[in-house]
Amino acid sequence: MGPITGHWIDAPLKQAILVVIATARTAGVSARCSCAILAISYRRVVRWQEHVRQGLGLADATPGPREALHRLRPEEIERITAMAQSQEYVDLSHRILAVTACDQGLFFAAFSTVYRVLKAGHLMTARGPGGAHNGRSLAPVRKVLTGPNQRWCWDISYLLTFEKGMYLYLYLLLDEFSRKAVQWRISWAQTAVEGRLLLEGGLGDENILDLPEDQRPELLNDRGRQMKAKPIRQLCEDHQMPHLFSRPRTPNDNPFIESAFSTVKRAPEYPGHFLDDAQAVTYLAGYFDWYNHEHYHSAIDYVTPQQAHEGLRGKIVQKRLSQHRAQRLRRRAENQHQQTTNEKARKPNPSAATLVA
Repeated sequence: MGPITGHWIDAPLKQAILVVIATARTAGVSARCSCAILAISYRRVVRWQEHVRQGLGLADATPGPREALHRLRPEEIERITAMAQSQEYVDLSHRILAVTACDQGLFFAAFSTVYRVLKAGHLMTARGPGGAHNGRSLAPVRKVLTGPNQRWCWDISYLLTFEKGMYLYLYLLLDEFSRKAVQWRISWAQTAVEGRLLLEGGLGDENILDLPEDQRPELLNDRGRQMKAKPIRQLCEDHQMPHLFSRPRTPNDNPFIESAFSTVKRAPEYPGHFLDDAQAVTYLAGYFDWYNHEHYHSAIDYVTPQQAHEGLRGKIVQKRLSQHRAQRLRRRAENQHQQTTNEKARKPNPSAATLVA
């Protein structure tokens, strides 16, 4: 019949195998030899024999516990569902929802746990404006960053107006380590002068000129005429900042700034069109304040860019892990107590049975 290893065996067949092995032993054949002839693990047979001795039977039981001891408590499921349905958090993804709740002390649950709860409640459809990532983009080879202000990237993006053919331009300078928006500007034109003002503003805000020359950030941009212009090159040379260029027609050589522009334009409150530069400045001032100080960024362990820029990322992530572990232990204890109570309630009362008899 072939090797038995790796096959599920019903109780009658197990009993027949044990009878064969016991009969062979009376004829002088050891159990190990019988198992080798039957092509079945000896330890498996020993386990069956032990079950028979203990009166447990040979039928296969469902593997593992019926319910995990660290499963969510009913009140936690209610809090997750209530938060996901609230108007304030309805646009958040399940990951941002979990991080927000953890930081506010509402509940402590893993991303996958929150996903399962929301999916079971049919709350995972079209949460937020994001689309699926294709997963095929490869980042350019760069030196490893260990802190903020080691590499900056910048670019210019179009902003639509209500006049066809007329555009505003958003200049954005981003720190690659913390993803902080170091500086931004709005202009009606794409010029190297505006680009230089953007970079000079970042140098002043971050006190870069107070650093030794070998500790100043390198600058990464694409090969647009504004980026290759003499004012930008001269600024990098004057302040001893290495100047890097992405490859032609390769936007994913500078992926972080492209992603930041996408985040700006996919925000739920983004107006889509601007009446003039004053309206754009008013909106983006509020947006970048939120982005730097409140936005949980997925690429930096769901801390805000300002927290990452200040070196708080490690402490915050460790605190969250500790809270999750503590909550897991609390669930185990509560569920264990509940399980023990339920088992006691299901057991028949001998004294009651005697009284009935």
